Amino acid sequence: MAADQPTVLLVEDEPAQREVLAYNLEAEGFRVTSADNGEDALILVDEEQPDIIVLDWMMPNLSGIEVCRRLKLRPETRAVPIIMLSARSEEVDRVRGLETGADDYVVKPYSVVELMARVRAQLRRTRPAAAGLRLEYEDIVLDSETHRVTRGGEALKLGPTEFRLLSTFMEKPGRVWSREQLLDRVWGRDIYVDTRTVDVHIGRLRKALTRHGGTDPLRTVRGAGYALG
Repeated sequence: MAADQPTVLLVEDEPAQREVLAYNLEAEGFRVTSADNGEDALILVDEEQPDIIVLDWMMPNLSGIEVCRRLKLRPETRAVPIIMLSARSEEVDRVRGLETGADDYVVKPYSVVELMARVRAQLRRTRPAAAGLRLEYEDIVLDSETHRVTRGGEALKLGPTEFRLLSTFMEKPGRVWSREQLLDRVWGRDIYVDTRTVDVHIGRLRKALTRHGGTDPLRTVRGAGYALG
């Protein structure tokens, strides 16, 4: 399983629905974590921030709309896209869901194919490399579909780890990534890798990026991590 696979948190209290959705999301190439209630969903988000959340409105105890409200109030989770699933088809309910912060609203019963398309559409906005798009930063171009990188028109040879590192940086130029965040995104949580390994691969990426000349675009932020630009 690729470490840079987008993670979907699926929150659905109906076991049959949860199983069907999880199966289809995994078939689309997503890594799926799931919860059957709002409280567990909030705990899972704290443990490992997903790339997108598919969230059922009607759940016992803590409703999906309340989970959505709480996540959108927190700066660290505000940008995570949320697709709300609901049997409520009235316009007033749809408006309430969107006003609470949901990025999309899908009425049950829904087409699984349509829902998958909506998940991909949200990810194109927040994880363009994972969605197979082309990224550009100054004179660096990364094509995530063909796995090719050029700088100033010159092809660069990158190993798979360096490619994933560069994808992560190019999705959010300027953002400072800690070594731990890079380990989670690039290597995956299930693999034990020492944080010093990150420094080794950053060194290789820097070497590859400056092979044909040009300044080093990666910035070391003392005590914090690394950033592009």
